[in-house]
Amino acid sequence: MTKVCLQAPAKINLYLQVLGRRDDGYHLLATLMQKLHLFDLVEIEINAGGVTLDCPDSDLPRNKENIALRAAHLFLRTYASRLPRDFGVHITLRKHIPIAAGLGGGSSDAAAVLVGLDGIFQTNIAQDELAAIGVKLGADVPFFIYDWPVAWATGIGDRLSEAVGLKNVLVLLVNPGFSVSTKLIYEKLALTLNEKKINLKNSQFRDVWNVDNPFAGRLFTPDDLRNDLEQVTSSLFKEIVDIKEQLLAAGASCALMSGSGATVFALFDKGAHEQAMICYKQLAEVYEYVFLTQPLSNELDRFSAPEKIE
Repeated sequence: MTKVCLQAPAKINLYLQVLGRRDDGYHLLATLMQKLHLFDLVEIEINAGGVTLDCPDSDLPRNKENIALRAAHLFLRTYASRLPRDFGVHITLRKHIPIAAGLGGGSSDAAAVLVGLDGIFQTNIAQDELAAIGVKLGADVPFFIYDWPVAWATGIGDRLSEAVGLKNVLVLLVNPGFSVSTKLIYEKLALTLNEKKINLKNSQFRDVWNVDNPFAGRLFTPDDLRNDLEQVTSSLFKEIVDIKEQLLAAGASCALMSGSGATVFALFDKGAHEQAMICYKQLAEVYEYVFLTQPLSNELDRFSAPEKIE
């Protein structure tokens, strides 16, 4: 039976500015997202009808509350006319990325399912079309559809352009072990809609829908770090502040919360590997989810070519 296994990478938000809110409740953003060498694994196997999901060693639901399962149903419903009779798949989701942590794990899993189903059924859907399908599941899903390691995103996060991200750094991730509701954080965010300027060189707003990509041709630097959601989350969870202080005291060049939290990341120069490792070991004694990793620098080859279905 045909089977594929895909890597679903985590991400961090190196820059995140909230520009406003749409009538439907979605927020308008300008954000730079960087994929990391930290992956969930998504296995997809064809079976004789039906869609099932297993999440070994995880408390994630196995029903339609799980975004990976919703992704499968959406794909199979949308492209049913292109699929074999009595099609069905079994999905095994092996989690390594902390859940509801600001690292995009759920969105990445959903994107991997869409990409994997396109591969396993040989439907040859263009990435732009898959991204348009993916945004129905969540605003971050399109980013993970594309193979780019870094992207500048505007709109609700679905207007993407390739960008230059991190180089020659190590990334230390520290998650305090609790989940954060993105919905709650946005509800508590006091929007400053009158502030239309962006604190990046050679970039300005034309309107809240169209923000020039400041990283189309230059490297991201620690001076560019920004996350409008951090103050909200850290006001509710003091651990965010504590973790940042520990990381900076240990010699990190910078530290910031990713997304709506609660994961905090720090950047270390690659030449400071020993220093980063010492910090990693110290924090791993306190917090359950600590990862020392590096940014993806090349396009992601997520799976080998699947067998052709007859």
